[in-house]
Amino acid sequence: MSSLGTVLSGASLTFLPPFLVLPGVGIVAPDFSHVATFVAAIFGGAQVGALVGFLSGIYAGYHFGYVAGNLGLLSLLGVPIGKAITGFLAGFLYRRLKIGSSPRRSTLTLPLTLLAYVPEALYTVLYFVYVIPIVYGFSLASMIPFVLPKAWVEIFIIGIIMAFLVPTLRTFINTFFYSRPSTEKMGDGRAAKKIEPSNPG
Repeated sequence: MSSLGTVLSGASLTFLPPFLVLPGVGIVAPDFSHVATFVAAIFGGAQVGALVGFLSGIYAGYHFGYVAGNLGLLSLLGVPIGKAITGFLAGFLYRRLKIGSSPRRSTLTLPLTLLAYVPEALYTVLYFVYVIPIVYGFSLASMIPFVLPKAWVEIFIIGIIMAFLVPTLRTFINTFFYSRPSTEKMGDGRAAKKIEPSNPG
């Protein structure tokens, strides 16, 4: 799943036009790696969501740190950490609120996606206002009014995608992983019941 996130990140950053180019500062560009983050969080839980979020964010961190910016290692580490926070919270909330067992899970997925991004948004503000000046001695706080609206637009789009994608993926998983024959032959030819794994909420 992290490979999917890396592909989505690379494709969106490479082929989609940037929202804004600030000469000598950096760019504000789309990054849809969180699609993989939310899929992993919803179906794998908080830890898996955090791991996939971090791994999926490495390319974006590299891109903004070395290709389209000058923050280097700070970006390479800082961007994945923010995405890991979102992945962890998304998985935690999905399980804690039992959205997977709700008949309205498709409808609830969009607000879940938006809510899960709130800590990363706050982290982004701290990153630009405090972390960058401490490490490099200059501020990029002027980018916040451009970075955050762009990010919220992305998350809203991803939330809509997830609202449609989750039921489809759940049907696929239930069909191919949880709906296998309930009996299997024992050594003496008798049929024995096969214990099925529980459906992940």
